[in-house]
Amino acid sequence: MDYERLIDEETWNFIGRTAESYPEDAVHLPIDEQRRIYDKLCRAFRQPYPEVIQTEDRDAKGVPVRVYTLGDPTRTVVYFHGGGFVLGGLDSHDDVCAEICASTGYRVVAVDYRLCPEHRHPAQFDDCWTATVWAAEEFGDPLVLAGDSAGGNLAACVTHHSRWRLKDVLGQVLIYPVLGGDVDSGSYVEHANAPMLTREDVLFYKSVRFEGDEPTGDPTFAPLQDTDFSDLPPTVIVTADCDPLRDDGRDYRDRILAAGGTAHWMNEKGLVHGYLRARTTVGRASDSFERITVAIEALGQGIWCYD
Repeated sequence: MDYERLIDEETWNFIGRTAESYPEDAVHLPIDEQRRIYDKLCRAFRQPYPEVIQTEDRDAKGVPVRVYTLGDPTRTVVYFHGGGFVLGGLDSHDDVCAEICASTGYRVVAVDYRLCPEHRHPAQFDDCWTATVWAAEEFGDPLVLAGDSAGGNLAACVTHHSRWRLKDVLGQVLIYPVLGGDVDSGSYVEHANAPMLTREDVLFYKSVRFEGDEPTGDPTFAPLQDTDFSDLPPTVIVTADCDPLRDDGRDYRDRILAAGGTAHWMNEKGLVHGYLRARTTVGRASDSFERITVAIEALGQGIWCYD
């Protein structure tokens, strides 16, 4: 794969800066060390957020959450952070959540779910479902569910589970999500050695989620394992073209459309996994983040912009 041609100079600078904090072979380090250097990476890229944003750390039926508000919101975004189910927390995506709040005017509830390998599946799903139900009950607003990478998986898992259980889930926005596609075909092979995330990384992060046999037929583990894609809310999936996870987004869109639902897939050319951290330094990432926030805002208003 000719990444020198596909990826522009700004994005290569972002990749290089990331490597200064987070080495390519980080998945081979002990979990505590992975978390230490990931937290360092997040601090290195953290952006100050608008002073008008107010935050409060709350307890959502035993799950820590951080609530971001601006004015008097009438919609709530529940956001699930990325990090391979192993890394991250309330601080890793703090600035991203604040900027979503500022851009949309919606309340944002960031979820600090338990991490692997100390807590295996379904602990992550259970925490995200609990926090989502809490947000619906606590604020009474219609919801938009969103997340990146592992968090995109969890957002989709919660969305599938919410059918016929929760009212007013207006939509979901999934950012370079891992959804349980075939790791032996398509983008998993084409971009097996992509910058920022490799196929080997994906396999590692999947392996730490369970003990014994890998779950099958379990849409709370991998949304693409579901057999029923009907009655899902409007869905926007945003992927990075230079990413082994890319085709998961395409396949998920196709399943929803085949079931008669509403879905749109945006594949961002020349971008790599984790590009949310590049939203202030890379033009392509900045443009994509604007499209993401526009999608969240539009779904919250019941507007579909993609026909």
